[in-house]
Amino acid sequence: MSDHAHALETSTGLDSRKLAIWTFIGSECMFFASLISTYVVYRNKSLVGPFPHEAWVSPAGQHFEPIIEIPLVTAGTAVLLFSSFFVVLALYGAQRGNRKMMIGWLGATILCGFFFIGMQVYEFTHFVHKGLTLQTNLFGASFFTLTGFHGTHVTIGVIWLITMFILALRGQLPPENSINLEMAALYWHFVDVVWVVIFPVVYLMK
Repeated sequence: MSDHAHALETSTGLDSRKLAIWTFIGSECMFFASLISTYVVYRNKSLVGPFPHEAWVSPAGQHFEPIIEIPLVTAGTAVLLFSSFFVVLALYGAQRGNRKMMIGWLGATILCGFFFIGMQVYEFTHFVHKGLTLQTNLFGASFFTLTGFHGTHVTIGVIWLITMFILALRGQLPPENSINLEMAALYWHFVDVVWVVIFPVVYLMK
């Protein structure tokens, strides 16, 4: 083992960079657990609409349709899950020095990330047009906070993957440095897993 590798070892035997990303992911799990718990606690507590699954007529007689629309979000969820598989293939290529494979699957992962972000921007805009904002009711406040923070994490993940993609294009991501992509992949899997929890809680539970 090289001196550099020894320098990055911790008392646990793990690489310090891996230990750092797992510690970070652990703290993020607690952060999202608090946001999801808050959403569940305040679910169905809104006094005024619009509501996620029921139509509502305001005292002024204005009719509001149910906010949640499942098909688009289901497509976004499927694309995000596929991206986790793609980044695994990119990492496999990186670890074996297959630059073409790494760049191709990394590019596919980034495109999936852009699709999800675009889906969420469209959804937020659509909801605002349907009368739901951060200040409308408890559902609006908890929904935009929870999904907005997740979308921010996806955006950070896409930026991280783009930096890996640029390094790969420049030939600066050889197999001995594949741990850099491995850490980005771990973060990407994390945001995917969080969405797997958020999707049924927010969109399917009534």
